[in-house]
Amino acid sequence: MSVINTEIKPFKATAYQNGEFIEVSDANLKGKWSVVVFYPADFTFVCPTELEDLADNYAEFQKLGVEVFSVSTDTHFSHKAWHDSSPAIGKIKYAMIGDPTGTVTNNFEVMRPGVGLADRGTFIIDPSGVIQAVEITAEGIGRDAKELLRKVKAALYVAAHPGEVCPAKWKEGEKTLAPSLDLVGKI
Repeated sequence: MSVINTEIKPFKATAYQNGEFIEVSDANLKGKWSVVVFYPADFTFVCPTELEDLADNYAEFQKLGVEVFSVSTDTHFSHKAWHDSSPAIGKIKYAMIGDPTGTVTNNFEVMRPGVGLADRGTFIIDPSGVIQAVEITAEGIGRDAKELLRKVKAALYVAAHPGEVCPAKWKEGEKTLAPSLDLVGKI
């Protein structure tokens, strides 16, 4: 079942952020745009490259009013240990949610059956808590924060401009489309 255009399900979890353990819930993902990035496990190989890329671009997300959350089925204690021991992960300022029960991972439908690990799932969530975009990749395929930023900007644009859509490879400031009968067969 697709989770696009569905409201996020309730959850409560503990996260590691900026030297502290904090409580995070579905309420933290509402009221502003959010990005939730699931990854398989701490202390692995592709995961730190992705999370570092997000950390390097975190200020750009914040300038757009978008909060970032990473999630794995590791504990918040594991997130702290990884943050303290890895130069790449040490750059992270966004919340690293621990999900050892799998509640959050299952709510977003990215739990690998029988494995206890999340797939690489990325979710863009609007201020109402509705999922606007989803990307899921296989374990060996890393994501790109710049491409995620492009998608977030497109989601923000479409939300602010009803009746317009962003075509393929759209970048901020480029021409959009206004779907109408006049465009049918002319693109």
